[in-house]
Amino acid sequence: MSKSRRKFLTHAPLVLAGAAAACRNAAQKPAELPPGAPSAFGTAPSVGPKVSPATFAEAEKLVQFDLSAADRAAAAGNWSNSMAPLYERRTGPRKVVLEPQVAPWSRWDPVLPGQKAGPERDRFVRTKTAAAPLPSSDEDLAFAPLNQLARWIEERKLTSTRLTSLYLERIERFNPQLRCVITLTREQALAQAKKADDEIAAGHYRGALHGIPWGAKDLVDTAGIATTYGAEPFRNRIPGQDAAVVERLAGAGAVLVAKLSLGALALNDIWFGGQTMNPWLIEEGSSGSSAGPGAATAAGLVAFAIGSETGGSIVSPSMRCGLTGLRPTYGRVPRTGAMTLCWSLDKLGPMTRSVEDAMLVLQAISGPDAGDVSSVPSRLDFDAGAPVAGLRVGYFPAWMKENPATDVDRSALDTVRKLGMVPVEASIPDWPYGSLNLILFAEGAAAFEDLTLSGGLNQLKMQVPDAWPNLFRQARFLSAADFVQTDRFRRKVALEMARVFSQVDLLLVPSLRDEMLTITNFTGHPSLTLRAGFVEVSEARSDWAPDPAHPLPKFSPPRRVPHGVTLIGRLFDEGTLARAGMALERAFDVAAARPPGF
Repeated sequence: MSKSRRKFLTHAPLVLAGAAAACRNAAQKPAELPPGAPSAFGTAPSVGPKVSPATFAEAEKLVQFDLSAADRAAAAGNWSNSMAPLYERRTGPRKVVLEPQVAPWSRWDPVLPGQKAGPERDRFVRTKTAAAPLPSSDEDLAFAPLNQLARWIEERKLTSTRLTSLYLERIERFNPQLRCVITLTREQALAQAKKADDEIAAGHYRGALHGIPWGAKDLVDTAGIATTYGAEPFRNRIPGQDAAVVERLAGAGAVLVAKLSLGALALNDIWFGGQTMNPWLIEEGSSGSSAGPGAATAAGLVAFAIGSETGGSIVSPSMRCGLTGLRPTYGRVPRTGAMTLCWSLDKLGPMTRSVEDAMLVLQAISGPDAGDVSSVPSRLDFDAGAPVAGLRVGYFPAWMKENPATDVDRSALDTVRKLGMVPVEASIPDWPYGSLNLILFAEGAAAFEDLTLSGGLNQLKMQVPDAWPNLFRQARFLSAADFVQTDRFRRKVALEMARVFSQVDLLLVPSLRDEMLTITNFTGHPSLTLRAGFVEVSEARSDWAPDPAHPLPKFSPPRRVPHGVTLIGRLFDEGTLARAGMALERAFDVAAARPPGF
């Protein structure tokens, strides 16, 4: 044994020495070694393509890490015996398939050690809706809040069959403009509606969602019904089992009327059928990736929808389409049977036309499921009539003075004061929060490794630099060491957010402020986006990087569109978030406005 190797084994941690012993390979047959000699790193059979110091010189540019000439030569000298064999799982000969449902062994826990999160009790108190006559107009019925629709169905003033038929007719009439539906589930929907009516007539009322038509973002599995991920390679994919959220909504008696569009593989608003458009401004996309849930709910084509968020996919379309979007705490809603983009970030949540509606849906879909190792038991304490006076609402003064904040955001802060809540100035360090996206890109590239290596990404409609095909390929050159360091940075950010929430009960932020959108997705905090007013835009908006060859439509005079604000809550404290949101919603008094022409 060489002196340098002996020194390495003496000073390395015991776990690393154990790993070395476990790495015995065909180049070091036990019979050829002295008794008691473990295998050494860098002694595997040579595999893979030849690399040279020049190879490393070029690769250094990708990872921004410089080697000396001597280090470069040493690295190239035994790469084929040291690092190249680590790719055997993927390159063979002993390849191992990783099925889509296999999550990483390490998982993100948003609750830091020693901290408690969420309420101590379960409580759900709905608004006591006054008796209201059934509207004479089908349009008024289509846009009625879920809470009111539920009361009419419970009181048998409205049948699920009538409401379902109404939404199916509206989908057929308006979907050609919006391109928000991938698969219409007409026959199943009518059968579910009839079953709901029969049960309710027999006195078996299941609760607020019984008989209510809804739409699912087309990344949650539906047994026997295509679930396409909005992407060409999966357009004929038909799962054999329902996702956990689909099962739970079916158990609550809800009626699935459509699988709704999403940007391909959950990015932005373009899918294999085209671009999903914003009902408020038909010349622009609805934003993504929950594009279909956003457009369909805003246009009164469903009573509510289920969207998903990894890095803004509920917040952004809710903002643009004038909806309420609730992104639950990471781990509250199980993702079993939903497409994986990023194991440590993906979240499923409701998109509705009012805050209370979102809570009615959240109650039905919450709770752990064995198929999602990150789902956890949690409590939901919500009282629609509880007071909000005294709640401490944090805000970032500088953010309220610059883009993307508007007068609507600043006015919302004034409304907080008028309602008796207490604005509290908050601050966070000036850190490079965008670097957290290294985790998103690495996990996404891992989730779609097979599609990347097989060339299936070439089938996607969008092949621009900021679309998944390019990003997934680029991500294969990210450093594993930097992934670990970014994961450590993530915990540092979570500690900082814990400090902020020790001083406030919730935060009010401009919805699309990059720092907070990124931070709270990575720390797992819940968010509630709700319409707060209107702004005027003189140019269509887009999720995509600017393309001078394809300028966006301009408007003269400017167009009036809804604008939303976002509340961020403590982990598993969606009840407080919704309580404040309902008070603001009543004060803003703009939620009932409808997109012209729908």
